Amino acid sequence: MFQYTCLNPIADVGLNLFSKKYQKTDEIAEANAVLVRSASMHDMELPEHLEAVARAGAGVNNIPLDACAEKGIVVFNTPGANANGVKELVIAGMLLASRDIVGGIEWVRENKDLPDIGKAAEKQKKNFAGCEISGKKLGVIGLGAIGVQVANAAIHLGMDVLGYDPYISVNAAWNLSRSVKHISNVDDIYKECDFITVHVPLMDATRGMINEEAISKMKDGVVILNFARDLLADEAAVLAGIESGKIKKYVTDFANETVAGKDGVILTPHLGASTEESEDNCAMMAVREIRDYLENGNIVHSVNFPDCNMGGCEKAGRVAILHKNVKGIIGKYSTIFGNADINIEDMTNKSKGDYAYTLLDIDTPVTDEVVSQLQAVTGVLKVRVIK
Repeated sequence: MFQYTCLNPIADVGLNLFSKKYQKTDEIAEANAVLVRSASMHDMELPEHLEAVARAGAGVNNIPLDACAEKGIVVFNTPGANANGVKELVIAGMLLASRDIVGGIEWVRENKDLPDIGKAAEKQKKNFAGCEISGKKLGVIGLGAIGVQVANAAIHLGMDVLGYDPYISVNAAWNLSRSVKHISNVDDIYKECDFITVHVPLMDATRGMINEEAISKMKDGVVILNFARDLLADEAAVLAGIESGKIKKYVTDFANETVAGKDGVILTPHLGASTEESEDNCAMMAVREIRDYLENGNIVHSVNFPDCNMGGCEKAGRVAILHKNVKGIIGKYSTIFGNADINIEDMTNKSKGDYAYTLLDIDTPVTDEVVSQLQAVTGVLKVRVIK
């Protein structure tokens, strides 16, 4: 029996995928798995028997990844599950920045009691006129699941799209429209594009990437869209760019004191993935990831350990070892199994940065003594007996 807890509301369509082997608990101290959306886990005590954390979404800055790795806790996210919801809001953001739709709506609301509002509206509409996005140039920085969908949708809307991602995956490249111009220097986007949208993870290399220097290279009247993370932009520099006329609009999904209520800012309250479909997709993917890991030892979409998939276990035993990525450690495992007269029938070892994962199928169930010997190997973080 496995126990799981939810730190945020998780869609029932996902939780219903848990089998009778799973029981929900309100206490993280009792949990083998955690499902989370936005709740911060940085100050939480992580119990020794916690095996997995699944973020129902893409960003994992609310989870202590290194602390989890050191305890042998695999952290998953759900890339692509909410991509369509975010894509649609990015497109809406471009339209809102191009045409003063909100201003027009507010004018009608404020003047709803005029005796001939239709005639008055005809006179006022020129104050809310804008431009079309068809024919304009869009720069997409980051061609992951969301960036690819935004780029492809913009092509269908008649935009000229430039895409930048030096680390684009094979899968993303296959899904990217041939009409998207893939460039190798992000400065080309800054110099050429009417709209710039950012879809990269927040890390040291990307923090504050939309800064004074980057803005200085942009076209006058540029629209910047940020539906990834607010800290990707130096928002003080963005506001200065708006005041100078360099930036026409800054469209962001992250409310904070710096940009809330400021002229030239279109601000939504983190609505990117707030659709029923996105929440359902994220919940279902997160539950499937947890089940596959707890029941089979397979890792898919982890952010702190390497992906590793050996399918369902059909052998007599399966052992999973989470460990540091150090030389010679596989040989030590083989020696321990050999001394116990246990044959390794299949094995996969994968690494990711400082951490690694080894999954072994064996011809006989493993003993407690062998588990203890494996756990005693220097560099081993956790040993799990799957079967």
